[in-house]
Formats: sequence, structure tokens, C-alpha cells
Amino acid sequence: MLTKSEIKYYASLLKKKSRLEERKFLIEGKRIVEEGLKSSYKCETVIISFHFNEANPEYVESLNNRGFNLQVLNSKDFEKLCDTDNPQGIAAVFEIPDAHKNSSSFDLSVALEDIADPGNAGTIIRTCDWFGIKNVIFSENSVDLYNSKVIRSSMGSIFHVNTKQSLDFLSDIQEMKKEGYSIICADMKGENIFNFRPKKPSVVIFSSEANGPSDAILKLSDKVISIPRFGNAESLNVATASAVVISELVRH
Repeated sequence: MLTKSEIKYYASLLKKKSRLEERKFLIEGKRIVEEGLKSSYKCETVIISFHFNEANPEYVESLNNRGFNLQVLNSKDFEKLCDTDNPQGIAAVFEIPDAHKNSSSFDLSVALEDIADPGNAGTIIRTCDWFGIKNVIFSENSVDLYNSKVIRSSMGSIFHVNTKQSLDFLSDIQEMKKEGYSIICADMKGENIFNFRPKKPSVVIFSSEANGPSDAILKLSDKVISIPRFGNAESLNVATASAVVISELVRH
């Protein structure tokens, strides 16, 4: 049983400041927790409610058999650890790993410049996972990649992709360019993606819908690409656009 101070400590991980200071994050929901437990991420503790314990005896037994540190709380205390309206009754605390580069099947990485919406960010991570892209970089002004909404919208893919929250996004992209990466920037105005053949390795940058890519990123880019418009829609959601662009880039 967790003490009141321990519950307060884990609840603090719902805030970005605490996540950064403690290098830990909290997630809630059976499917997402299980994805984390099967990954290489180190789990500090699994926390369940009394109701979840009673309703899922075989699964709870399997958690014990797998050697996870398991804690049981009453519903009132458990809800302090959740930011959803109807929590499922299971949460877990994981350590934030150090970022490292992984090779990708298609020698393609993705970078997000100032993507503030957690749903979009999580969906892009999920898309990268689907297409076998292993490296995703978030700019310092993008949403916190361990925001619970990012994790939920990634549907567990955050545990399969190497993610990094940059401290100096422009410098990181410049460094990748020095390492031989071709810098591709997605924008409303650029070369038709369907006629484009990427060089390898490459990093493709997606920016906020409101502002588009920064002048610094545009100047640094080797190629600016765009999805041609055939209808009357003003723009594409950045997560939707990323799926189109990524699927096209990995084909070649």
C-alpha cells in the first residue's frame, strides 16, 4: 500500500515539470500499461485499484508472476493518479530513457517543429511506428512527448519508437545535416511529394499548422516538399499530412 506522500509524488508526474525533474512518467489504462511492460522501458511500479484487482484476478496474478512491483489503492486514491474521466483502474510509472539513435529500415527520421497538439503528436508517433521509422525528434517548443494525451494517442507506439525532446532543435537538425542526413521540410509550398525521390539517410520535418516551418528550418532544408491539392480544403491536419508524406517517402 502506498503512503499519502507516495501517492502525492506519483500524482505530481502528471505535470511536465515533475516529469522533467524526476525523469519519470505516469500512464493509465490497461492496453497502454501492457505495451510499456513489454517494452525495454524500466517500470518502477504498477498501481491498480481494488475494483480492478477483483475484476481481473488472472491478469493481476500474471503481473505478480512477472515480478512487477504491484500496489493496490482504493478508488478515491487511484483517481488522484489519473487525468481521464473514467479510469480503468490500472496505471504504471516508467523511467524516461536516455535518447539514442536507432537505424531505420528506410533510413528516415522524423522531426516535429512546434507541434503543440498532443493528439497530433501522438498520432504522428503511431504513424512512424507503423512505417518502421525509429527516430522522432520533438522541438523544445513542441508538446511534452510524455504528456499523457500524447501517450494515449500514440496507442502505445511511444514504447516502440526512439523519441527525443530537443533542447536546441535547430542545432540538432544542423548536426544531422553534418552527419550526412538530407533535410526535407514539409510545407504548403514545395515540390510535389509524388514526384520526389528522397536521398538516404533523410530527416523530414513537420511544423505547426498555424505558423508553418520557421525561416531557419527552411534555410537549412535541402528540399521543401508539399502534398498537391485537388479539392477545395484549405489545409490538411498535420497528422494526416505526415501519414501521406511518410508513406510516400518510405516507398522509394
